[in-house]
Amino acid sequence: MLKNTQEIYGDKLAASDGDIGHVQDFYFDDTSWAVRYVVADTGSWLTGRLVLLAPHALGRLEQAEKLLAVNLTRAQIERSPSIETHRPVSRQHEEEYYRYYGQMPYWEAGGMTGVAGSPAIAPPATPELRPHHGHNQRDDLHLRSTKAIAGYQIVAMDGAVGSVSGFMFDEKSWTIRDVVVETGHWFAGKAVLISTDRITRISYEESTVFVNLTKADIKRTAENEVAKTHVRKQEEAPKVGVIR
Repeated sequence: MLKNTQEIYGDKLAASDGDIGHVQDFYFDDTSWAVRYVVADTGSWLTGRLVLLAPHALGRLEQAEKLLAVNLTRAQIERSPSIETHRPVSRQHEEEYYRYYGQMPYWEAGGMTGVAGSPAIAPPATPELRPHHGHNQRDDLHLRSTKAIAGYQIVAMDGAVGSVSGFMFDEKSWTIRDVVVETGHWFAGKAVLISTDRITRISYEESTVFVNLTKADIKRTAENEVAKTHVRKQEEAPKVGVIR
């Protein structure tokens, strides 16, 4: 089942022996679109500190209760490496993270990135580590924040079509499947889902996501999907079009 990151922000995080805070953000790989970490705000428990939780440490997502289970103890999380949120996550930090939990890093594993029993997803063969905008050579520039990209402009082959408002991810494999786009006045304010397969590149300098679709492609597909939703009489279903 697909979940919207916007609906998960703020959900409580429950370790095996008590609450540890809430979901602050998601870090994903912008080449494979795999969610690599949930960023946990530990609140008053570990004041002023954020920690990373890899998908394989996560349990069930209870949407009705706004709760995400974590298969770790509070003591394990308290002793885990801290992160710097003002810069990309460094490879050194990730190495420390996986070494601390005694787990194989995703870039060395046989492709598994989600929770136990979930479909395998191939990691990037060699993480790109290079200087960029003042960051050092150990920064992993493919790890990106979903919150940071919210608001980015979406540009089709013939012009702007809206802005990013969220990401739809598979709760089993923790892979982002679609980008949620708010179209504004151009398409009567409808929300449209654009598959990540349709994204050609992301310009972080321009805060823009480019897709290999035209405005007509998006409008035609969205209208068809909305019509199907209406026929099924799913009153609570959002009026969104899914562009594959």
